[in-house]
Amino acid sequence: MLKSVHDTDIIPLGIGYYSAAEAGRLLKTSPRNINRWLGGYPYRDLDGEMVQAAPLWRPQLPRIGDRLEIGFRDLIELRFVLAFLKQGVGLNVVRRCLENARAIIGADYPLSSHRFRTDGKRIFLDSLRESLASSMTDVSSSLIDLKYRQMVFKPVVEQTFKDLDIENGSVIQWRPFGGKPSIVIDPERSFGKPVAANYGVPTSALAMAAKVENSASRAARLFEVPIGIVNDAVAFERSLMAA
Repeated sequence: MLKSVHDTDIIPLGIGYYSAAEAGRLLKTSPRNINRWLGGYPYRDLDGEMVQAAPLWRPQLPRIGDRLEIGFRDLIELRFVLAFLKQGVGLNVVRRCLENARAIIGADYPLSSHRFRTDGKRIFLDSLRESLASSMTDVSSSLIDLKYRQMVFKPVVEQTFKDLDIENGSVIQWRPFGGKPSIVIDPERSFGKPVAANYGVPTSALAMAAKVENSASRAARLFEVPIGIVNDAVAFERSLMAA
């Protein structure tokens, strides 16, 4: 069952916990995007009226004041949103895809489910057609666009699932360092922060120790982990800073 904390003041273990800034850092996108997609945003319609766009979905965690907080499944679902957007799929298509997938798959977080991986192409194409039908101005160019977008689905989904581990049909952890098993993001560990997989030490702590000690080997001895794990943590944290 999907964990949620909207009806309690206690944040349970095993759900993951990320601010928009933390999520943006891990996903290599701006916190503004995270806030817009999961917090909604105002925009001006064709008549010049201000309209409030709804969030793509309700996050696992409640807001703390005006600050957006999200869980692990939110984070993973956002990876799929980003992957589609990077391939030129419009946000309106992504929104329709989410709505259709939730209804058909019967899950609050359908994009990161195993069923979407195997059966999601029809949902995706139906969402494309619905979106084109509601905004079609040039039939020929729209049909060409539809044909192109059909080719997007499989490589995007397969690539995005490549570094995810699935159990009982749902994603349980993400291997964010190029799919290497040395580093994982697991909502059951360290509130979902990146950790050395076999040791449980946050990568941020390992990277900071290597910096302070000016030595990866001394950091490895300090945390009793192999030096290769420290090197991976340093490289991973550096990649996040460079994004």
